[in-house]
Amino acid sequence: MSEPFSAEEAARVADSRAALRQFLRITERNARGAGLTPQRYLLLLMIKGAPDHSEQSTVTELSERLQLAQSTVTELVRRAEEIGLIARERSAADGRIAHLRLTPEGERRLAQSFTSNDSERRTLLDAFESLQGRVAAG
Repeated sequence: MSEPFSAEEAARVADSRAALRQFLRITERNARGAGLTPQRYLLLLMIKGAPDHSEQSTVTELSERLQLAQSTVTELVRRAEEIGLIARERSAADGRIAHLRLTPEGERRLAQSFTSNDSERRTLLDAFESLQGRVAAG
């Protein structure tokens, strides 16, 4: 049986979860203000913010990063492509692979939503730094 956790520890974790939920709610609202659904915002963000900094991704990579079924991501991609937010480019190395990139319209809408989230990102970072500091001290 593990040691019971204190009310103080629970309060720190609860505070960080509340900050995370507030961040998500505000960023979802900002995405809608830029004409994006929250899922479309995340799709564009994951393409632009590819781990290798290439600003491109594949459906398989997106499925892993978004933690969604490949069929779900395929449908998200199809709809975003239909409205001109992303474009496919066949890989020069392997024609079976399609790389997804943002179109100028996708870039514009992502930038509008992304920059409107600056203060929320700072607030969330502060909340997690506070949690980390307290956990390290405890």
